Amino acid sequence: MSKTIIISNRLPVQLQISDGGLTATPSVGGLATGMKSVHSGGESLWIGWSGLTDEETPKALEADIDKALEKHGCAKVGLTEKDIEGFYFGFSNRTIWPLFHYFLEYSEFELEFWNIYKAVNQKFADAIIEKSEEGDTIWVHDYQLMLVPQMVREKRPNTSIGFFLHIPFPSYEIFRTLPWREELLGGLLGADLIGFHTYDYERHFLSSVRRLLGLEVSFNDVYLDHRTIKVDSFPMGIDYKKFKDAAVSNQKNTNEKRSDLQIKLDNHKASAPDTKLILSIDRLDYSKGIAKRINAYEYFLNKYPEYKEKVRLIILAVPSRSNVPQYQLLKKEIDELVGRINGELSTVNWTPIWYFYRSLPFENLIDLYTSSDIAWLTPLRDGMNLVAKEYIATRIDKTGVLILSEMAGSAYEMNEALLINPNNFEQQADTLKKAITMPREEQVARNMFLQNRLERYNVEVWANEFMNALNRKSEGENPNISQKVSDTILKEIGNDYTKAKNRLLFLDYDGTLAGFHKDPQKALPDEELYALLDKLHQQENTTIFLISGRDKQTFTKWFLPKGYNMIVEHGVWISRNGEEFKLLEQVKDEWMGKIKPVLESFVDRTPGSFIEEKNYSMAWHYRNTDPDFGEKRATELNTVLTSLIGNDDISVLNGNKVMEVKSSNVNKGRASVRILGEDDYDFVFAIGDDWTDEFMFQELPDSAVTVKVGLKKTQAKYHVENTKRVRELLKTFTEK
Repeated sequence: MSKTIIISNRLPVQLQISDGGLTATPSVGGLATGMKSVHSGGESLWIGWSGLTDEETPKALEADIDKALEKHGCAKVGLTEKDIEGFYFGFSNRTIWPLFHYFLEYSEFELEFWNIYKAVNQKFADAIIEKSEEGDTIWVHDYQLMLVPQMVREKRPNTSIGFFLHIPFPSYEIFRTLPWREELLGGLLGADLIGFHTYDYERHFLSSVRRLLGLEVSFNDVYLDHRTIKVDSFPMGIDYKKFKDAAVSNQKNTNEKRSDLQIKLDNHKASAPDTKLILSIDRLDYSKGIAKRINAYEYFLNKYPEYKEKVRLIILAVPSRSNVPQYQLLKKEIDELVGRINGELSTVNWTPIWYFYRSLPFENLIDLYTSSDIAWLTPLRDGMNLVAKEYIATRIDKTGVLILSEMAGSAYEMNEALLINPNNFEQQADTLKKAITMPREEQVARNMFLQNRLERYNVEVWANEFMNALNRKSEGENPNISQKVSDTILKEIGNDYTKAKNRLLFLDYDGTLAGFHKDPQKALPDEELYALLDKLHQQENTTIFLISGRDKQTFTKWFLPKGYNMIVEHGVWISRNGEEFKLLEQVKDEWMGKIKPVLESFVDRTPGSFIEEKNYSMAWHYRNTDPDFGEKRATELNTVLTSLIGNDDISVLNGNKVMEVKSSNVNKGRASVRILGEDDYDFVFAIGDDWTDEFMFQELPDSAVTVKVGLKKTQAKYHVENTKRVRELLKTFTEK
């Protein structure tokens, strides 16, 4: 029976070895909680690092550890101290983490880190391959394992693989600075579904895929050889019920059951009932903007001195990666800031900041959430920020004000919060004043909407939505895409080809028989292609036509000595059996002088583009331009040309990174149908890769075998992955 395999850097189980014994307890955290609905029963397995290095694991306890993890539905990946240093503390947290959070100055591009990262990702992939079978569903999590999807894909090509990134994906301009950018994108594209928290991260990823890999992207689909990769956003929720119920229990606690922290908070409120408690909870990380927040707090107190002794900022900084130099410097900076501000502004009865550098148990977090009047969360960059959601979930009377950085992923869902720019002290000071003075009715109105949304889209819904999308993806490709030429279909086509008494083949050139080249004139046919075409051309009862948008001069040079039949410039010219080209259609060229200056102006304004002049058409190529800029210019040019030609007998044809202006009565469909009518053919075959070939697919009879190269919406019956597969298909014809 197929199963679901979850992969993350750490397992959702805490292992402790003491006095020769072993204990394994489930972790409490956002991901572990969210995956409960996915990781349940005997139909799932969670693979990850146990938290113990190979050096820390006694050989005598290895079997016991495996058994203990197995009880929790888990299996471990063994990592050495060197692995952890280079993979986790190195590449993951000193290269990817700062880069993806826009701290380029902290990113370290060390080759040794990268090599260890690759090796550890391979360890995870090997563990998945060992534990999985065809038909299983695999869900890989987060930035530590971005190479794993493709590594698994290579050994499990038909397995359904999902990947979710829990941190931001940076803009193209940031991501392109990474030396191993193509490798990371290639690793992620091994997945069938790639998920992000927000549409912005999704958009940044797709932009990088287009601009760095040159792949075709349509809406949120990436086309890669024979596969379509779906990219989508799934904002992660929280276990809303857990936090709400904990807040209700906290409220019902008798004096005897209150924690020491709750007693201190209650006593403070009793002694100063008009004082507002402002809560700041973060992991100690430079991306969280803690130092800027403290400076903004000082600015607020100086701008609005009437609130001195009326507010208190509670900072809880949870220790994190304390062996990384930037984190040590950050800890020192925050300690000094808090010390200076408290030293300068404190009075006998008032300390502006309560500062805690520690982890707190869950119960104490609830104490802070329920007792604080304002939650002030100002990350400089944050994938989601679940603290904002947790705070709102605990406000059972719907009071409380959330001030949230617009740079946090959760800001997109929490518009009712007071959203601020964490770099704008003036705005933060004014927003703090607004939060302090906000009427109760407004607080309730804002939080009612927030709570309803958070309760509805909780962490379990997040996990299930991702899995449902992955399952839908694995059940079938895009319904608008034709059927793939499988081995069975290829055999059927081959049998029909063999039985036929009179065959007709239409073969496109660029993107079909040969791959694209930055300079079209250098996309020369190779010896293998010549040999293949010779065999087809020499077969009895077989007529082949090379049908292309190319100019007749180029095809004369390349193919005329071979004696092939050719139709060029989309149907303007025809050559039969090596004869000189003749006009197939009566076309005009008076319009070309008017159009050329327009195309030249776009070449001047679009670096990398160029004009290809043909006898009766003109093409503007933009394959060598920046993809986004090229598409923008193409849309603009299309508008200009359409308005310019008006009702003239001229049309604009949008091909693969090329825009061609030609006579309206010329296209491959019209040309192919004319040839078809010249004889009685019982097998008709046509293959091509772009929109210019769609006319041919559409006009040929239903009995024709029509094939599209690549995964795109098409009128063709079938599709193949790439030019390599095209040649393999045609070779089967020569073997009949």
